[in-house]
Amino acid sequence: MGGGMETNKNRFIEDWATNRENLEINFRWTRRNLALVGIFGVVVPIMVYKGIVKEFHMQDDDAGRPRRKFFF
Repeated sequence: MGGGMETNKNRFIEDWATNRENLEINFRWTRRNLALVGIFGVVVPIMVYKGIVKEFHMQDDDAGRPRRKFFF
């Protein structure tokens, strides 16, 4: 019923899929990779955490409660 419906493979898509499947083999640490890991793996989570803690402190101050103690 489904015969005769062959598709043409896109070479670029196939190359991308092959590289994606073998990423852990082909990966190399570069300055750019280290910078991205440093920014998005360390700096951004710390900044988000500090923003959340600041919001909790502002709510505590507005309600007249003592500030809660957090990790940072």
